[in-house]
Amino acid sequence: MKFGVTMFPTDYTISPAELAVAAEERGFESMWFPEHSHIPLSRQSPFPGGGDLPKQYYDCMDPLVGLASAAAVTKSLKLCTGICLIIQRDHFQLAKEIATLDRISGGRAVMGIGGGWNAEEMADHGTDFKTRFRLMRERVAALKAIWTQEKAEYHGEFVDFEPMATEPKPVQKPHPPIIVAGGFPHAAKRAIEYGDGWLPIDGRNLNVIEVLPRFREMAAEAGRDADALGVSLFGVGGDMAEEGQLARYRDAGIERVIFRLPSEGRDAILPLLDQFAALALAAAA
Repeated sequence: MKFGVTMFPTDYTISPAELAVAAEERGFESMWFPEHSHIPLSRQSPFPGGGDLPKQYYDCMDPLVGLASAAAVTKSLKLCTGICLIIQRDHFQLAKEIATLDRISGGRAVMGIGGGWNAEEMADHGTDFKTRFRLMRERVAALKAIWTQEKAEYHGEFVDFEPMATEPKPVQKPHPPIIVAGGFPHAAKRAIEYGDGWLPIDGRNLNVIEVLPRFREMAAEAGRDADALGVSLFGVGGDMAEEGQLARYRDAGIERVIFRLPSEGRDAILPLLDQFAALALAAAA
């Protein structure tokens, strides 16, 4: 089982580059940055986590710029979006940005993607909340075409372009991994349909260990290799790990656990990284 960390980087947290160095030094496999381009002040969409929307959602840096700064100071750490709101991004520019990150990092980019929850934020980008998942499917297909074809074209309901060419292509072949985030069964089905893995949040009305057997059955029924569709648990807290949950995740065949870090400065983050690294080491024993 591999271990990663996730945090909303802001102008008052430990910097993306310093966090990346510290994580790599402690043996973490990956670092995941989320995104929100902005938060409409109407706040009509309820926060999925319940209660008021935390401050860092308003303040977070662009994940790809932050990950690029981390690429320059690390050698092995995987640089991941967790998650990229692909339904709010231009597919041409996103394809170039991810390919660029993969190039400058020597093939360490990973795309965690999702459909999002903030309908007003999406509307400001011209995205209809009701059709966001159909758009997401087409955006993924368009990205794959752009990354893998010299003369790419795509014709769908929402994404439509004639033959075009762009460089660079990603280092990873056929393309950087695309990990689909969300719950069960809908996001799990999307991961099986067009993803390279599934990224659920355990404990948010979901017991991932309980549904894993059915997820693997669904993958097999769809003609996918269930072993190749790894499951990464997102946003795990230290309290869950200390209760022996990491060992249960390991025994269930979870590929990766991603620890949640608060949006704090280095004095708070570095001791937490030490704590999580010790828990990871114990779980791997």
